[in-house]
Amino acid sequence: MKKLLTIGALLAAASLGLQDSSLGHGGTYRGPGDTVPPGGGGGGGGGAAGPGPAGPSSPGPGGPATPGPATGAGPAAGPGGQRTGPITNAGAGGGADLTLWEFWWGFNKEPYLNLRAAIQSGSVQTGDVDFFLGEGEKSQARDTLKPSEADVRTKIVPAMLEALDKERQNDIVTACLIGLAKIGDAKGEGGESGFEPVIRKFLADSNQEISETAAISLGILANEAAVPTLRDLLYDNAEGKKLIGRSVSTRTRSFAAYGLGLIGNRTSDNEVRKEIVKILSELLAGDAYDMPLRDIPVACIIAMGLVPLDLDPSWVHPAEREEPGELVADECRQSQLAWLLEYYNDENVMFLNRAHIPTALARLLADVPESTGLKEPVARRLLDDVDKHSKAQRELQQSSIIALGVIGDSDEDELDQDIREALIDVKDNIADLQARHFSVIAMAQAAGRPGEGEGDSIAGAVEIRKELLKQLSRGKSSMQRWAGLGLGVLENALADNANQAVNADAASALRSALADSKSALEMGAYAIGTGIMGDPQATDILLNKLDQMREPATRGFISIALGLIDARESIAPIQELVKGSKYQPDLLKSAAIGLGLLGDKQLVPELVDMLDEARGLASQASIATALGFIGDRRSIDPLAEMLGDQEKTANARAFAAVALGIVADKEMLPWNAKISVNINYRANTQTLTDSAQGTGILDIL
Repeated sequence: MKKLLTIGALLAAASLGLQDSSLGHGGTYRGPGDTVPPGGGGGGGGGAAGPGPAGPSSPGPGGPATPGPATGAGPAAGPGGQRTGPITNAGAGGGADLTLWEFWWGFNKEPYLNLRAAIQSGSVQTGDVDFFLGEGEKSQARDTLKPSEADVRTKIVPAMLEALDKERQNDIVTACLIGLAKIGDAKGEGGESGFEPVIRKFLADSNQEISETAAISLGILANEAAVPTLRDLLYDNAEGKKLIGRSVSTRTRSFAAYGLGLIGNRTSDNEVRKEIVKILSELLAGDAYDMPLRDIPVACIIAMGLVPLDLDPSWVHPAEREEPGELVADECRQSQLAWLLEYYNDENVMFLNRAHIPTALARLLADVPESTGLKEPVARRLLDDVDKHSKAQRELQQSSIIALGVIGDSDEDELDQDIREALIDVKDNIADLQARHFSVIAMAQAAGRPGEGEGDSIAGAVEIRKELLKQLSRGKSSMQRWAGLGLGVLENALADNANQAVNADAASALRSALADSKSALEMGAYAIGTGIMGDPQATDILLNKLDQMREPATRGFISIALGLIDARESIAPIQELVKGSKYQPDLLKSAAIGLGLLGDKQLVPELVDMLDEARGLASQASIATALGFIGDRRSIDPLAEMLGDQEKTANARAFAAVALGIVADKEMLPWNAKISVNINYRANTQTLTDSAQGTGILDIL
């Protein structure tokens, strides 16, 4: 095992201040395939992240991938190859301009949409049956179209199991594997998994796509019994080779690492989490330490950030113990943080791999009380990399900025003031445009999070709002768009976390910018900003823009914004958009999101018919995901029938399975949102997201 560079007991002192208690814890987009700068293999070797965003694609794992990016859903592929065209503004490398705000939105939109929560809340509409019922009857009526557990177990599950038993077509098999995993087990009396053995047998499939999809499906299923299986695949040991009948490919090993992270994220058993952290950290310090290909180490780093161990108030850094020893990651949360921080400081590790550590650290600090002092050493180290004298590579600076936005808060502690000041100063201290754009969102996130320390818990909101308003009015055009988005992020966070009403000045400024906007890029950013902010006074402006604007992507963003602000008067025009966008899949998908946010389900039968008739891959993908977004129990029978109908095309049947999996998902947010949110997509790998091939885990529906 390679020895990590040591940086001393940075977290030891902080851990001594802990009280004697432990804490609980808790496709879709997502973005460009060409998300690494030219020569993006990183220092010390390693291949480029992946192909550029243009060109034909092959089938993605886990069923059909999402259609094109123009709506912010992100560039990805459908089964068999056709991919819709992405953002066309060329960046320095001649491909997609990855500094555009649409890419950030594509990766980070899910918590803001929270679509399943909106749909299942059962909003009452004029004309709906429950509109005419008394107050006491509304609760029951609004849930009548929600798929029941019986619907899921007696209709959807048998249809998918039958397809897995009889089908061999890649997209149908992978869609059903992912679908079953998203639905989750109905365990037997002895607690045994019903789906785990069904999925596991597909690991040995000779088709790489099916084999790797089975690996990630075991993670999505989140059954603890799959940990040894995924460990053996990740390690490519004798047991792993036996499982699949050959050496385990880099792709399958990477998918197994992500799968371990997903299991660790959902389990309540700290011993299982410790086992997973040990598996991941030992590989990172061992065989993965200097791998030329980045997929496996990046997957292990990201996965570690998904698996928070319990805090141990008695933990002491091994360097400070009476009998000094080697630091290991799997003792407790403090050791996990200290280990990752040492790995981050090890310059022998490829910097593009280390670029994923700041987010992992930030995620592990998310539920840690500020009084523990654990965030201080992490934040101070990341502040070093955004200092104007820093020599850190730009991807490390980008990641540090993102993480500081997650770690920082809005109180008057010296550390949090330093974080906010550093994020404001990025525009003057760092030349990289992407870093400056990320800093806008990061400062909004930090300022929208009430602190537990000194002074006013939301003091930072005033200064950050002032900075964002300045950028909105006087910044360069690209910064103006990001500032509009940032204002939405700030006000949304203050409403959610501090029960603060939307600031009138911020809302007015953003409405004015939206009203005056002429270009598609401006209009989309300001529309989403007002939607995230939840400003109902923007309704008339948005409806006017929806009527005037012809560009499909922008109309899609406006539809989403109208849904986010619950503009009931927009239901009819958005319904017309859906009906008229049969051959505009990106617009169809975004309009369906808007209707889903508004609680409208009137188009479900029509969408089922549209899916049956559609022939284009992008159209099929968008209609299927639209059905998933706004689908209800009325869609189950026709979709299950379509899945089993041998006379339908394989693609249509696969997308029917995709829609069923979305409708019956056990989680409120898409499973891969926990990976995509706050990720630095500029340090990408092919197994993370790959728009050209549609084969990354973030490309799976």
